[in-house]
Amino acid sequence: MAYTLGWVAADWSIDNSSNIRYIGDAHGGTSPSYVTVIDFHRALQDFADDAAAAGDDLLDISKLTPSDRSTDNIITLLNSFNIDDTAAEHLYDGSIIQSSGAEIYDGVVNFGNAKYIIAHQNGAILNDTTDFWNSYAADATANYTFPPNNTQPGVSHNFLVKVRTGGADIDGRQLLGLTREINNTYAEFQIQGTSRGNNVLALSESTDLNNATSAATIATYDRVTNAVEGYDNANDVDPTVATEEYYSRWDIVPGTVPASPTINDVYEYTKWVQRRGTAETLYGMPGDLFRGPTHEIAYTTLAGGTFADSTLLDIGAITGAAYILADNGTDTMWIQLIKLAAPLSGTLTQGAVTATLSTATARPISPAFLGQSTGSAIIGAYGVGIASNDLQAADTLTDLGNQLIKPPNNVTFTVSGLTSGEDRVLVAPRSGSTINKAQLLLDSTLSGAAVTSVVFTTAIPTDIEATGTLRVVNDSGYEVLLDYTGVTTTNIANDTFTISAYNFSGTQENASATAGNGAYITYIDRLATGTTESFTVVYAANRDLFIRVRDGGGTPVKTAENNAVTLGDTSQTVAVAPVSDE
Repeated sequence: MAYTLGWVAADWSIDNSSNIRYIGDAHGGTSPSYVTVIDFHRALQDFADDAAAAGDDLLDISKLTPSDRSTDNIITLLNSFNIDDTAAEHLYDGSIIQSSGAEIYDGVVNFGNAKYIIAHQNGAILNDTTDFWNSYAADATANYTFPPNNTQPGVSHNFLVKVRTGGADIDGRQLLGLTREINNTYAEFQIQGTSRGNNVLALSESTDLNNATSAATIATYDRVTNAVEGYDNANDVDPTVATEEYYSRWDIVPGTVPASPTINDVYEYTKWVQRRGTAETLYGMPGDLFRGPTHEIAYTTLAGGTFADSTLLDIGAITGAAYILADNGTDTMWIQLIKLAAPLSGTLTQGAVTATLSTATARPISPAFLGQSTGSAIIGAYGVGIASNDLQAADTLTDLGNQLIKPPNNVTFTVSGLTSGEDRVLVAPRSGSTINKAQLLLDSTLSGAAVTSVVFTTAIPTDIEATGTLRVVNDSGYEVLLDYTGVTTTNIANDTFTISAYNFSGTQENASATAGNGAYITYIDRLATGTTESFTVVYAANRDLFIRVRDGGGTPVKTAENNAVTLGDTSQTVAVAPVSDE
């Protein structure tokens, strides 16, 4: 295929009704042609000064003037002369104004290296199946895509878009340009309202080193899903934050592909569902229209029920102005504005449900809606949620309240080399070279047949599991093993364990435990059920540990102890080397 730049008379016709039409080869044809708006004007004027019309170009000196030049980039068609959308696709480098200003095509130029551009206009993808500006010209003189690009170094696209029709601007003449090629970085650039002449997009892309997997492979992923699509305040990622709100909860779930998914696989999958030409949908809209929440909306006077997530919303007199991504059911919603010129005031309507818009706060957009990936960690975009059990300390999120959310540093301590069903394992706090049996001190005496709580004068450490075991030294010297089912911590005196009911009303192991007696948490205190036993806690500070493993059963081994272990801010494993006691 070869294209021609400049006016090709055989590719155009002008009839007696002043219709100027492109009749040459289409973009993928043998030899399409493209002409700048100024050369288009010069050609019309050249016909207009002829003595007589010829062929299918019915324009000569006897006809009214067809066009007027304001600048080389602004041409007005006069006296009912007009082009249609097809003709506009073969013009570039400026604006065409016609029908006394009731219809306008404005020029768009992209300064950047974008190979393919998605254009959003008026709540939809513009020319989704016929995006002529992405028509690739397999010609040595072509730069990237639309043929005129090679005339301007640094320009990847140069085309016209209809921005006014029937005397009304189309969505305030706003236009959003995006690049979304899998394996490349994503970008977006918004034209807030086109003006006459050329309007600039600045869209560039580069290789995304953290998105190297092919689209065909990502398409087979079945272990990444948006488990909650809509308002979610039940995903507790950061224990230091009282309430977290998100508009999603991306989750790694059981499946087959990838075999061992990572947080970067989540990143790649979310880019895939958002890619150019995707068949996926997100929040009720095509994936390549989805961007994430553009605004947080506070509202009052809710009536008629509650708003539904993933559904279109009318704002004022603008129908289908936005999609609701999340709504808290009472006074706040987070929307993606898809009609970019919609007023952020007035009545919110969704079927029978209405409310009055109070305030609208713009929120930042990430071109890849999940945010950024370092390869091993996610820096989440505003409002997007990821299941807490899929996150590590290096990840960060920003919730809908604009709070920075840091996952805790979960560290796992493992004792390996065990004999299942025989080895008894004890991991406890250490002081010096022995168990710290006064890690905690009782606040009040434990007595009675069914004690269900243990209160301390010392603070219970925060780096413990939610349920587990502890030992209390009773008045007979027994270190009583208790199962705790809950913890109330204030990091001051009177911290409390809720325990399974225990009898402290007898003697020996059932003797009472006087206030001031010691107690300690046992991180592992059980018979091995496998070759390893472990516990996982949120790292708060280094913790000195004492390990003891015993087996006096059928194949007895000598007691193994380790009194020189410290659990730090990374997971670790300590191996036990059994020595026979036979």
